[in-house]
Amino acid sequence: MELGNLIGFSEFLLLGLSEEPELQLLIFGLFLSMYLITVLGNLLIIMAISSDSHLHTPMYFFLSNLSLVDICVTSTTIPKMLWNIQTQNKVITYEGCITHMYFFLLFAGLDKFLLTVMAYDRFVAICHPLHYMVIMNPRLCGLLVLVSWIMSVLHSLLQCLVVLGLSFCTDLEIPHFFCELNQMVQLACSDTFLNNMVMYFAAGLLGGGPFVGILYSYSKIVSSIWGIPSAQGKYKAFSTCVSHLLVVSLFYGTALGVYLSSAVTHSSYSSATASVMYTVVTPMLNPFIYSFRNKDIKRALKRLFMVAAIKGPIFIGLKKFT
Repeated sequence: MELGNLIGFSEFLLLGLSEEPELQLLIFGLFLSMYLITVLGNLLIIMAISSDSHLHTPMYFFLSNLSLVDICVTSTTIPKMLWNIQTQNKVITYEGCITHMYFFLLFAGLDKFLLTVMAYDRFVAICHPLHYMVIMNPRLCGLLVLVSWIMSVLHSLLQCLVVLGLSFCTDLEIPHFFCELNQMVQLACSDTFLNNMVMYFAAGLLGGGPFVGILYSYSKIVSSIWGIPSAQGKYKAFSTCVSHLLVVSLFYGTALGVYLSSAVTHSSYSSATASVMYTVVTPMLNPFIYSFRNKDIKRALKRLFMVAAIKGPIFIGLKKFT
């Protein structure tokens, strides 16, 4: 048997979401639109927060980081898929696949950690409002984001190093639109016991851990809100958490759906299709969720558009004058 990681091996085949030729144009148009909406929406959130001094608070600092990570997640997966459809070439090199997998694991992990940090921020804001600015000081906020990056980098590096020790057979077709960790391990000819143990351990510690942290934070938040005497006070406190709760539900709900669908159907293409929800749809919807009921974000975006509208004609006029 020819082993994949020897000298003769150099590439995998990414089969994408479908091999039907008539669907390729539809998939290309749909995912290009979703990618552009994701990048534009999250960039607007980042620019709005950066340009408005009233939004320079811990909550919006974490939100801007989440928007940046959402751009990175989609930029890791979608452009390569669009390129493959456009060129009708499904090949990705071994080095490219490992790099692809590394950055996807990195940014997907960051998503989980940032959502957990944002839950902690809401916990402090509602349960300890008088000490909020003291507890959530700039140093702690920066440290929380830095630790999230370090944990995600170490996790993705560990997973990739373990995969590098695998040998691959000649059948190197990945029924997915990106180099997904589980799919690559399934293609290996060598023993994958260590890989499976690392994956299960990471899923429990780095997947379940943040989720438990979010549940604990919200259990305290609900308990604190329940103790507020006025209905208006309860509504005001809970309204600050609605956007974050929606994003958490969307992220973890779709991610759980991916694993349940693949376990029930045992279809790789079904898993790839389900993965679209948390790798593409969730990052695309996040800007809309956070801006839909948020007056501060709406005001900052309106001011941003007004400045752009004013500067645009001035710039054009100066260009004509010169």
